[in-house]
Amino acid sequence: MSNTPLTIVANIIAKEDKIELVKTELSKLIAPTRAEQGCISYDMHQNNENPAHFVFYETWQDEAVMQQHLDSQHVKDFLAVSEDAMAKFELIKLTKLS
Repeated sequence: MSNTPLTIVANIIAKEDKIELVKTELSKLIAPTRAEQGCISYDMHQNNENPAHFVFYETWQDEAVMQQHLDSQHVKDFLAVSEDAMAKFELIKLTKLS
């Protein structure tokens, strides 16, 4: 496994009637995720023109630690509560070039 840092852009679209639920549950991920070994940055954003659209901009030490994050209990808890409240959940994996 490469030690090349991995950047993730996560696009989450909440169902219109579930925006606050998704926002609250996403917010619960921040502190435990930032405490994970291998998490370089983990920042949550909300679209100014579409409040149902949330974006996480994340940097991980490598893909292995990002996968550990996806397998963590706090992510499992988030999905258990929020999975039916999301219209879209997309992870885009990027490699920084410069």
